[in-house]
Parts: sequence; structure tokens; C-alpha cells
Amino acid sequence: MALDSEEFQQRRLQRQQRRKEKKRKKILIFAGVLAAVAIIATLIVILVGVIKDAGKNPAEETTAPPTTVIHLAAAGDLNATAGVINSGGVGYDYTNTFLDVAPLLADADVTVLNFEGNLFGQPYGADFSAPQSLMESLKKIGVDMVQLANSYSIYKGMEGLAATVNGVRAAGLTPLGAYATADEAKSGKGYTIHEVEGVKIAFVAFTKGMDGMALPAGSESCVNVLYTDYASTYQTVDTEGITKVLDRVNKEKPDLIIAMLHWGSEYNDTFSTTQQEIAELMQEKGVDAIIGTHSHFVQKMELDKETGQFIAHSLGDFISEGQRSGTEYSVILDLEITKNLLTGDTKITNYRYTPIFSVREEGKPLRVVRLETAMEAYEDGYIDKITPESFDAMAYALERIKARVLGG
Repeated sequence: MALDSEEFQQRRLQRQQRRKEKKRKKILIFAGVLAAVAIIATLIVILVGVIKDAGKNPAEETTAPPTTVIHLAAAGDLNATAGVINSGGVGYDYTNTFLDVAPLLADADVTVLNFEGNLFGQPYGADFSAPQSLMESLKKIGVDMVQLANSYSIYKGMEGLAATVNGVRAAGLTPLGAYATADEAKSGKGYTIHEVEGVKIAFVAFTKGMDGMALPAGSESCVNVLYTDYASTYQTVDTEGITKVLDRVNKEKPDLIIAMLHWGSEYNDTFSTTQQEIAELMQEKGVDAIIGTHSHFVQKMELDKETGQFIAHSLGDFISEGQRSGTEYSVILDLEITKNLLTGDTKITNYRYTPIFSVREEGKPLRVVRLETAMEAYEDGYIDKITPESFDAMAYALERIKARVLGG
């Protein structure tokens, strides 16, 4: 059985058509109301003459303006470890690996995740090398963009980075934060513009470092970094480099700016002073949402309802071998983005998340599932349900996810 990419694409197209029709009707209704109000106002003026109290003008408009609402889905780290790569079996077919979470990714208008690995060839599962079929599977389940600015960007050198960037593109995905060559980096300017349903979104992606490795001379711009000392201590924020990228972004006048940040410390909940400095700098420069990875743990999420600025400190691992407690569960984030069609004002108006869990059971390949759905299937006695041990682990994980999202 192969993932039916046409099915997921059709779901997106149908949803977009419904949205367009709904928007068209809202605009017509809005225009009709304005016309009716104008007629009524004219009649009133004719009947009663001059309205003495302008503060009680009966023509005052109360109808909400038409809007476009889109959804962005984001998942955390997809680490190309041996267990994750081998979940595809001898044919590296990831149908069952991602099938249960596919609707969460495909039903969004744009979907992003972080890929920590490379596409540098066999042996797969060693040295974080993944087969091309993994990227093709991501495309089939609705992923649009893949962050490549992370710990393993240059694990196989610049040749490995180029192979990975090109492999991502060959699968029909857009790489974020990394470039195959210095010339490509220069033309790319460090960001990506993606327009969906009339909403212009700018994506930037940065990493704290690359596992202690440094970019060679002449290739410094091939990966966006957050620190000037990115190959050592991560103490000095690259304010100039970050600002240059965001200033270029702002010249594009996007409706929204999303920053994908590979930052913080692994297996650690601490939010460092330099992370706070980076977050404040980005928000001052107009970034609307910061979506973090790298810690492998789910961390706090915050939405400022007044400004619409959102931050998810870390989404955790999209799929994990679960060898360390707390890494086997995470979330898929859903950001609601609303654009006022009259003023052009665009902001994040809400967010929600779906808990997911990487299931490792004897005799079965590793797979990622919707946590609450899997628990319900177990309680209802479905065929191929999870084991009692997995159910208990999920029940604990559900409570921990809620606490972590709130910062507990």
C-alpha cells in the first residue's frame, strides 16, 4: 500500500474551494449590507431632514469585514536515526510510519517540519543518512517545506549539504535556511516567500550551530546561524546577521513572518538568556511566529492576543526511537492566520495542537500516531490496537504535554 498523494492533495483543493466560495459570499453579503445601509440613510435624510445627533447615525456599520483564514501546520524534529530510517523496512516505504498523522499535515494550507539528517546515500540509517523515499513520503502526506538549518546541515560536508538541498527539491519540497552553494545563498537572500490564499508569508530558518562544525571559507552564507561563535560556545548572538536577513524580508512587505529556530539545549527545558535575546530581536524586526526545535522535548507555547505574536519554544520530536524519556511524545502545531481583506491587516488569531506519540512495539515497525485517537481505539477494542503498555505510556504523555505547553 502506498500513500495516496492525490487523495491528500484533493482534500486540500476541496477545502480551498470551500473557503473561496465562503469568502465570495461574505464579500457579497458585506457589499449588500453597505448598499442597504446607504439606501436607508438616504431615505432617512429625505424624511427627517438633517440628522441632528451624528453620534446616533443609523447608518453606522456593524457588520464584520470579510477575512481570509488559513492554517499552518508545523511538526518538530525528524531525526534520521537508524530506528527511524529502518521503520520503512527493506524497501524504505514509510506508508505506515506516517499514515495516522497524515491528515493533520495534509489538511493545513502550508506544512513545515525540521529534517535532521542528510540525503548523501547508503548506508541508510548510518551517519544520519536517509533515502530519497523519505522525502517523497513527506511530500505525499502534505509537507511543503523542510527546515535544513540544524545540527546536521553539514554533517557530510558541503557536498552532503548540496545533495540534501537538491534531494529535498527533487521531492517537490522547499528547503528552508540552507543552500547548496554560495551563489544560491546570495540569490536566496536567506528567506523564502510562500503565498497561499492571498496571504504572503515569509519563512526564515536559523540554527544555533552544526554539532561543533564550521562552514568552510566562501560558504559562510550557505546556512543561517544564530551565533557568531556557532561552532563553539553559543554565547554571542549574531545580531548583525539575523538583522540583515530580516531587513531583506521586510522589504518584501509580507503579510506574516515565520521563523523556524533550531536552538536551546538538548534534553533541557531551560530557556537561555541568549534565546530570550534572539526572540526579542526577531519580534522587534517583525517576526510574527517563532517555532522552535532541537531540545527533543515539547516546551512552552505563548500567543499574545493583542499583537498576534506567537512563540513555541520547542515542538519536540516528530518521530523518535524514544530511547530517552520525554522524546517519544510531541505535538503537531496548528496556527490560525487571519487576514482582513479590507485593511490587509494579518495576524495569528489562534493556535491549537494535536498530541502525537512514537509507538515502538515488539514485532512492529516504529510509527507515529495521534495520541488521543490511539487511546480511544484501544479503549474501543479496535483491531491492531496498541498494547496496554503503550496505552499507559500515552496516558502519562498526555498529561505531560499539557503541562509542558503551559510551561510546567
